[in-house]
Amino acid sequence: MTEPYRRIILSLVTKYDATLSNTFAALADPTRRGILAQLAHGPAALADLAAPTGFALPTVLRHVTILESAGLIRSQKIGRSRICHAATNSLDHGLDWMTKTRHSLQSQTDRIEIYAKSIMPTQE
Repeated sequence: MTEPYRRIILSLVTKYDATLSNTFAALADPTRRGILAQLAHGPAALADLAAPTGFALPTVLRHVTILESAGLIRSQKIGRSRICHAATNSLDHGLDWMTKTRHSLQSQTDRIEIYAKSIMPTQE
């Protein structure tokens, strides 16, 4: 492996962000994205979140627990119900990362395009 590639790999490893990884891992599942979409309309009881999925409450609770550990939702027990609320802090963190990464990749692509145009023979 050549030296520039080693530097890139080391750079990626040193910038590992556990919060970001947990956010994207939680969002990777379509059921969890569906739960978040429901919570975008306001707080909901666990039973209400389970209804459209067709899953049993324990299965939905596992999804809710993953979303909570990623900081994407909050829940509280009120009587016999668990009420869930959306929490956007982790989404903001993920969006910031995607925006910075997109700008970085776009500037690299722009530089490659400029270089490619500079070495291509002109057609007249």
